[in-house]
Amino acid sequence: MASLDKYRSFLSEEEVKHVQWRFGAPPNYDAVNKLFEEGRTKVWPKGSVEEKVQNLVKTWEMEMFHKVRLEDIKTFDPNNFSFSLNGKKSMTVQEIAKIGGGYNAFLQTSLPEKFRGYDPAHETVDTAHLAFTTTFPRGFAVEILEVYSGPPVIVYKFRHWGFMEGPFKGHAPTGEMAEFYGMAIFHLDEESKIVKVEFFFDRGELLAGLMKNKGDTDTSGNSSTEGASCPFLKSV
Repeated sequence: MASLDKYRSFLSEEEVKHVQWRFGAPPNYDAVNKLFEEGRTKVWPKGSVEEKVQNLVKTWEMEMFHKVRLEDIKTFDPNNFSFSLNGKKSMTVQEIAKIGGGYNAFLQTSLPEKFRGYDPAHETVDTAHLAFTTTFPRGFAVEILEVYSGPPVIVYKFRHWGFMEGPFKGHAPTGEMAEFYGMAIFHLDEESKIVKVEFFFDRGELLAGLMKNKGDTDTSGNSSTEGASCPFLKSV
């Protein structure tokens, strides 16, 4: 079945009908695909390892953020899956859900609370989704810059970017690009399903771009200037 999205699998008309979507309907990637095509630095040949990895990453992110039921997952094995960030303790799908979903898993931090800017401990799946879709109304694109090894252990370098056209935690929009770079390792099983994911990046690289304009108080009642005073954010 042909997917309705040219960069993500499992989004055909028939497939989407049988999925329980987190926000009530399948995601529409038209805006972020346009952002991706206008801002990417690499155009990989069709059928190349790089293109296949890029589409796998986009499809995996779609399932992580938008599918609710484990039985609807196609790219990874939810019963044997683990996720880790910057070498921290790995988490299962259930543990990721317990801490508030994908955004919170990607933005884990050991900074003191007053320096966090974005604090996963105080965010839910819904508040995190609202925060970032408000900040990036056109979406947050991802491209693969390099693939260092192919399956079953895929090692790649990536770039994520978007334009801050909405407020973030009380910080006024800049209209400027916010981006960060990182590395990731995907481990696939004999059925080509992802069983282990390891990400390595500096979350401060992203948050520094979102906290340039000082605000007063965010919707949760936390001072939005506290994170901006973080010495780590000032150095990136």
